[in-house]
Amino acid sequence: MKILQVAILFFFKINFLLYSQNKVAIPDLELKTIDGKVFNVALINKYNKIVILDFWATWCKPCILELNAISEVYEEWKKEFNVELIAVSVDDSKSVGRVLPFVKSKGWNFTVLYDTNGDFKRIMNVINIPHLFIIDGNGNIVYQHTTYSEGVENEIYRVLKKIKEKSNN
Repeated sequence: MKILQVAILFFFKINFLLYSQNKVAIPDLELKTIDGKVFNVALINKYNKIVILDFWATWCKPCILELNAISEVYEEWKKEFNVELIAVSVDDSKSVGRVLPFVKSKGWNFTVLYDTNGDFKRIMNVINIPHLFIIDGNGNIVYQHTTYSEGVENEIYRVLKKIKEKSNN
């Protein structure tokens, strides 16, 4: 019975989020990629593709578990949903030096940005990490969650599938 209640709640949560979209007003804010390139976050609204935006830190175990889980299926999702994953490190100036070696050791193959001052984090009203947003190709936040639970990649997959179905109609 408990499983049925959770399934029903999850179904309504996804449908509510997919049909009550909020346009993201991301200002011109330049962050650095781990490769040292400048990345204007306002471009996220102009991608015309689904964007998974995940705020994390090297010291956050749930963040690492979440990004590892997503990383395992990311290449498949790119092909199936034309999705872009952007991981925003909120490591401060004391721990930011660990980000690049950490990402390389994990073999993560997605864009990683530095938000050492927390400007982007504040703009997106992120309080706790991990904090994941899914932004559709029109710049609308259609889903978000905080914390990590095992199997979250399955929930994200279902949301991506709903977005694709909705865009095909």
